[in-house]
Amino acid sequence: MTDAQETAAETTLRTTGGAPPDDLPSAPVPLLEPREGIPPVTADPDALAEVITAFAEGHGPVAVDAERASGYRYGQRAYLVQLRRAGAGTALIDPVGCPDLSGLGDAIADAEWVLHAATQDLPCLRDIGMLPGRLFDTELAGRLAGFARVGLGAMVENILGYALEKGHSAVDWSTRPLPDPWLHYAALDVELLVDLRDALEEELTRQGKLNWAHQEFAAIAAAPPAPPRKDPWRRTSGMHKVRRRRQMAVVRELWTARDKIAQRRDVSPGKVLGDAAIVEAALALPTTARALGALGGFGHRMGRRQLEQWQAAVDRARALPESELPQPGQPVAGPPPPRAWADKDPVAAARLSAARTAVTGLAEQLNLPQENLIAPDTVRRLCWEPPAEVTAESVAAVLHGYGARPWQIEQTTPILLTALGTTA
Repeated sequence: MTDAQETAAETTLRTTGGAPPDDLPSAPVPLLEPREGIPPVTADPDALAEVITAFAEGHGPVAVDAERASGYRYGQRAYLVQLRRAGAGTALIDPVGCPDLSGLGDAIADAEWVLHAATQDLPCLRDIGMLPGRLFDTELAGRLAGFARVGLGAMVENILGYALEKGHSAVDWSTRPLPDPWLHYAALDVELLVDLRDALEEELTRQGKLNWAHQEFAAIAAAPPAPPRKDPWRRTSGMHKVRRRRQMAVVRELWTARDKIAQRRDVSPGKVLGDAAIVEAALALPTTARALGALGGFGHRMGRRQLEQWQAAVDRARALPESELPQPGQPVAGPPPPRAWADKDPVAAARLSAARTAVTGLAEQLNLPQENLIAPDTVRRLCWEPPAEVTAESVAAVLHGYGARPWQIEQTTPILLTALGTTA
């Protein structure tokens, strides 16, 4: 670490609310180079074996990051993995050349992994055999500490006094070979991640929230993979315009056809056919490929064969019997939308209003976001169907059943008990 980096790393946040301490430089210092330079990209088994050995012999937490090709490729696979550990330096690993990183995951299994916004990277890391036993999420730590801006660049700047270059965050990381400026950016993303972790741990300790953070991190590390979405076609942008069931069937058929093509070509579905085009076709219900081609999003750049392919999907939807058409809206599990509570159950609506007010006040008092204090869906479910006998124990049991962590239960049970009691 350079002298300047040491100075910045020693400068930790000592005030709450995201304001920089008095001893920070007046302007952030650009972080220009990794400490040991840009390492070569690890893309074959022999080079990976060397990295595994180095990281197994390293010490302390391991900074971990991953780059995907969202908007360019199908799915959310990792196209570059960056790691940094004291005693091992920085490694840049190509998961295309090294698709199985379970050996590396095993080598650092006992270490704490430091990630920023861990839930974004853990699915793609899991797919290549890497899953932490312990983690520290610097983005979530920033939320719990009360920072208004919790992006990595903002956190490094506000806490450590350095400016990270973020110009390559949305590039096509499936590009090979990866350009040197992109690798430079990727290496810097893990350069100060452990320093940031140490500063945030100190601040959370000062605020009495470190145990809360550890509970949150443990919950993330232990969470199972998310189940596949039910009816993912319903999330098509602009779906709110589609009212009739036959039109919904067109969206479903076009979405499914697009997804199969995108998966086969390994490209982002949006590059095959835009959501706006799917919705427009559903609203128009064209009967010929020529009529389809006149709609926005299909245009002159599509060949006749492509138009016929999309028209075939429309025709399949048009031919469906009424019994096979999708229903308008998904079955809702749990309570109805809050806007309907006043009509359906005014007492429950009053409970929810009191609970929301109490949660807002407590979150402000604790200097953290309401959604991190307690999940809004948990509050809604509790207020819609409170326990038969409202006691501290029964409310705590309900919160636990919905996945609330012990610290959340401890903080919110008293105020929620009061809110439920106001309408008893």
